Amino acid sequence: MSNELENSKAMLIRRWGEMGGYWGINRTMAEIHALMYVTRKPLCTDDVMDLLKVSRGNASMNLRALVDWGLVRRVHILGDRKEYFEADTSVWRMFETIMRERRRREVEPIIATIDRCREMVSNPQVTSPADVLAEIEEYRRRLDELRNFLATMGALFEMVLQFGDDGLRQVRDLIGGGAPATGGLPPRRNSAPIRHGARDASGAGGARSPRRRKAQ
Repeated sequence: MSNELENSKAMLIRRWGEMGGYWGINRTMAEIHALMYVTRKPLCTDDVMDLLKVSRGNASMNLRALVDWGLVRRVHILGDRKEYFEADTSVWRMFETIMRERRRREVEPIIATIDRCREMVSNPQVTSPADVLAEIEEYRRRLDELRNFLATMGALFEMVLQFGDDGLRQVRDLIGGGAPATGGLPPRRNSAPIRHGARDASGAGGARSPRRRKAQ
């Protein structure tokens, strides 16, 4: 393997590991997932230990977690008694899996908590002071807004999933006009020949002025 390829993979694996916390997994789990994603052949636990310099227990625990998430699957190699793993290389399925797992682990519990908190103040005592009743009403309003926002985001997520990979690709092409990934900037309105022409005209004008002064 070339040094360029090794360095490139190492950089991606390191960065993927740093990003792991943002989508709900630990760094080692993210690095193992990245390693599996960029490797063509299945890897066993020993391979993961050797390539990422992690302990057997750490590698085994995170491989099981990746299998549970559905990001990695077990494979069998004929004639080899070791257990091998490979990543699901579909970016769309990877996105869907991560988002569903994060919603299950993070969003759904907070929605349940909001509902419980809302229920706890749903029937305030009418004998409570006016300022307490006003505070409860404002508290319930804010809880409702938070819950409605989370529910709306969940509905939007389901809509995205219904589009599917092909549907989103069509939307992207419509929005971006099928332009290559160069930052999303539209092409310049003025072509190169026009710009050169403008510079030539400017340069010619600048050249006439000295000739007039020379003629005087």
